[in-house]
Amino acid sequence: MLSLALGIGHQNSRGEWLDVYYPAPLHQPDSALVEAARQSLEAPAGNTAVSFLPEHCTALADALSAAGDEHQADIARAMVDSQRPLVAMFLEEDRTPESVPEVYLKLHLLSHRLVRPHSIKLDGMFALLKNIAWTSEGPIDVEELDNRQLKARLAGRPLSVDSVDKFPKMTDYVMPAGVRIADTARVRLGAYLGEGTTVMHEGFCNFNAGTEGPGMVEGRIAAGVMLGSGSDLGGGASTMGTLSGGGNIVIRTGENCLIGANAGLGIPLGDRCTIEAGLYITAGAKVTVLDDQGQEVRTVAARELAGQDDLLFIRHSVTGRLECRTNKSAIALNDVLHAHN
Repeated sequence: MLSLALGIGHQNSRGEWLDVYYPAPLHQPDSALVEAARQSLEAPAGNTAVSFLPEHCTALADALSAAGDEHQADIARAMVDSQRPLVAMFLEEDRTPESVPEVYLKLHLLSHRLVRPHSIKLDGMFALLKNIAWTSEGPIDVEELDNRQLKARLAGRPLSVDSVDKFPKMTDYVMPAGVRIADTARVRLGAYLGEGTTVMHEGFCNFNAGTEGPGMVEGRIAAGVMLGSGSDLGGGASTMGTLSGGGNIVIRTGENCLIGANAGLGIPLGDRCTIEAGLYITAGAKVTVLDDQGQEVRTVAARELAGQDDLLFIRHSVTGRLECRTNKSAIALNDVLHAHN
């Protein structure tokens, strides 16, 4: 069994799921616990989202308690007073998701650090997720927003729309330990932030992407990208994801890498690599490789240097030539900033 989770969510007027919050998803749960939940809710085998009512919660809690998981039993007991739709998601195998509750469980698993980016299937999920108005009164189907705004104003309530997107911000659903996020709207649910990560105000992290931690994020981590431990993504820096770029190369850095301010990364890097400020390295960029004495060795496409350690990418200040040298001074993060998140 890949995962089991009890959740509470929102639906639109047609009964379609908009979101699901799973307070404590289980990864690879005990088979006896899964069987107890299935029998209590009469859930069929396979990947199944089972809706249930508050009046079912007491029996479910008793079944989970008898199976030895008091924490999940307590969650079920708390749901007795729910005013929102309830769902249990059974994830038997990893496959292309087929429902909103399934997508949300996988996003929760990532942000809870229970699975790593690129380790579970998320393809096809955009067709399942609706455009949502994320508001001060919760998620609202964007097609129903006008009516909800009118009702709120007639009742004298302000209804603020924070964003219109398929994804919510991570911290409304998951707050991983040991992380600081200056602007929570800039980290989507499904981001994987390792302990010791700091995301500054202009930093951004997409779903199925993130950091090993510790790390400093002042730039943009695109979908699918991972920063290695001890790395720094400078202010205004960008990484090239695979969703919009048309490529299928997974961009990541090794440990103790520095992507300078307003720089860009379009190839995977090994450990202790640096890209100087303002320099964007794309896979096809022509790079002159220099030896330790500064002599030209060869000129290659940047993709041929992908994954190698101890590289320093710079732009020659006179000729404008893109050069790669041995990086002799790897960065070290300020431990005080990251060790006590």
